[in-house]
Amino acid sequence: MPQETVRTLTVEGLSFPYRMLRQGTSRTEPLVALGGVFQGMYDWPQMEDALTGLTSLVTANLPDSGDADPLPAGHGIDTLCAALEAVIDGLQTPRVNLYGYSYGASIAFRYAQRHPERCARLLLGGVPSHITEAQFDRSRASHRLLSAGDVDGFVNTMAAEFFCLDENRYVHRRDLALSYFRRTLLRATDRRDIDDALVRAFGTRTELAGGLTGVPTLVFCGEHDTVTTPEQQRAFATTIEGSRFVTIPDADHMLLMERPETVISLVTSFITDSRLQPAASTTHER
Repeated sequence: MPQETVRTLTVEGLSFPYRMLRQGTSRTEPLVALGGVFQGMYDWPQMEDALTGLTSLVTANLPDSGDADPLPAGHGIDTLCAALEAVIDGLQTPRVNLYGYSYGASIAFRYAQRHPERCARLLLGGVPSHITEAQFDRSRASHRLLSAGDVDGFVNTMAAEFFCLDENRYVHRRDLALSYFRRTLLRATDRRDIDDALVRAFGTRTELAGGLTGVPTLVFCGEHDTVTTPEQQRAFATTIEGSRFVTIPDADHMLLMERPETVISLVTSFITDSRLQPAASTTHER
């Protein structure tokens, strides 16, 4: 059984916790995982099971997530990168495997640009590299529904943003993933700063520019991702020297809920420098 440690850090006056599941022996560097805007540090059961006996897993409620302090006005990606740096420094290891999904991909990518020497490998999934003004507008409209007391309208609008609901496109475990997502959103509706959090999450495309060299990188997404299309994420991947890009069929933006076995196979193969061996149906684009 891995040993669990939870610590609290303070960066720029903001308090936040991180959690480490430490293995006695590891085959690779620790994996630090950053998820979506509503994903907390205990929302990684699939990853926990998969990494048992392989490496240590580190998750965090960076400022603006979970029970961490909210980001005040004037704070943004720089503060989040500083918080991530404090977590990695606390691990007392030269390098880590850094995994970022959705909003977390923006933070992980910016950190890797600034500290490539600390990143043994970089994994970026569901990258929000091409968010449109229309998506911003829909995010603001969804919050207006919430402010007016229409919680169901808010949840349904956000679900339509993050899921492919076209019945002509098959998405594995869509109904199960939708049910979980809606419960997660309902728990988040009492956050006073939910509008600010959504605006920051939808505004991270500007943090994904500038390219990257010197860090082995895997970029992956679902073939029906509606937040940013696979073609746009492939274009983003080309800005990273030597990166690999993979699409996963029968999935949209909620990959870890819909195709967990395939995601875990990709992750474990990549961080152990093995040949990528996801499920047979996975398509390798590049």
